[in-house]
Amino acid sequence: MSDEKKKQKAVLGENGIYDAKQLGAPKMVILGIQHMFAMFGATILVPMLTGLDVSTTLLFAGLGTLLFHLLTKGRVPAFLGSSFAFLGGYFAICPMLADANGELTIPNVEMIPYACFGVACAGLVYLVLAGLIKVFGTGKVMKFFPPVVTGPIIIAIGLTLSQSAISNCATDWPIALIAIALVIICNIWGKGMIKIVPIIIGVVGSYLVAACFGKVDFAKVVEAAWIGNPVKWDHTVFYMFGQGVDSGMLITSIITIMPIALATMVEHIGDISAISSTVGKNYIKDPGLHRTLLGDGLATTLASLFGAPANTTYGENTGVLSLTKVYDPLVIRLAACFAILFSFSPKFAAIIGCMPTATCGGVSLVLYGMISAVGVRNIVETQTDFTKSRNVIIAALILVLSIGIKFYNADGAIVFQIANATIKLSGLAVGALTGILLNAILPGKDYKFDEEEPADTGVNFGTGR
Repeated sequence: MSDEKKKQKAVLGENGIYDAKQLGAPKMVILGIQHMFAMFGATILVPMLTGLDVSTTLLFAGLGTLLFHLLTKGRVPAFLGSSFAFLGGYFAICPMLADANGELTIPNVEMIPYACFGVACAGLVYLVLAGLIKVFGTGKVMKFFPPVVTGPIIIAIGLTLSQSAISNCATDWPIALIAIALVIICNIWGKGMIKIVPIIIGVVGSYLVAACFGKVDFAKVVEAAWIGNPVKWDHTVFYMFGQGVDSGMLITSIITIMPIALATMVEHIGDISAISSTVGKNYIKDPGLHRTLLGDGLATTLASLFGAPANTTYGENTGVLSLTKVYDPLVIRLAACFAILFSFSPKFAAIIGCMPTATCGGVSLVLYGMISAVGVRNIVETQTDFTKSRNVIIAALILVLSIGIKFYNADGAIVFQIANATIKLSGLAVGALTGILLNAILPGKDYKFDEEEPADTGVNFGTGR
């Protein structure tokens, strides 16, 4: 091996590369494809679970990432994929409907635009926080979102989703258990890329086993076109307003889903902190947390208006950065372009749509548990003091209200009338608002956000780390 090749190998494996052009176009393309597949398994799982469209999801994951890079001056190597934190909101507003076999596989098309409108409004909350940070500074704003509030909210998100995971697994437990086993094995004992993409391996492995035993109907794949429009107009918010709006349902969606942004914004800060640590640059300061929040929020709002899931910065892709040590944001933008290209293939979306319900159930069972575990880690790593009564009371009320109201009745919400509008307040919304209010009122606050070491948020929903 020549000295030049040895030097290049050392650089690729050991030293950070901030300009990927020195590697040449072929390697840049391969690195971009790798980033796309790293986010792929988790990103497509959200539309599969909620009834949103896979093609639309991929399109706006790509467009959202490019928008984020534009607003952050192209400096932050982050990929934006589907956010799991909003699953509870989607299930509350537009739960999947039962098919002829009683399986929850039919998208609730009528209610999808309402859920998307709520998520779009949640994206705008990011803009409010970004503006406040720009005006008052990061520390003064973050004191309203301490781990004693965000941790229990995140725990509640995972626990309130657990029922749907069990229901999906129950359609075929052997297939579900294969998915669960593959995710665990890859995540615990996997090396390199296998460890980074356990979700997609669990999905593909379980899917293939189900197909081998004749449990998958590929008729829709055969019928699907190779190229088509990735946007389903009847899933968009614009379609809903064109057909007439149920004002009560609209208000319910906003009140139910917007509080989730409180957790995802802190998740965003945790992810940007992790990227900063990986790359060796403080992106909280430059280009600034206000810019990264602006990019994430606008990407979420844009995606939701067109019927795609909320976006969030992805831990999986940060894992790839750590693995390859290629930190050039240009590689991430290439991955975004590949995601956009894939979105224009209905046949590809049909393959995803044929996936067994039990496969989704098995993967989501692990995933929802991981969400709750992130909340626990958020509390532990930030050393939240539960010898203080104020902290115990705040956490207790958030958990009990969030979970108790979820299973209180068939609606999973508190229902009341305002004029002619029927309003439904989800347990998560009530719990989150109660926690924030109590934290602001009760004495004895002990949390201080450190801009120099922002990882003290302790939050990361990414499955790659």
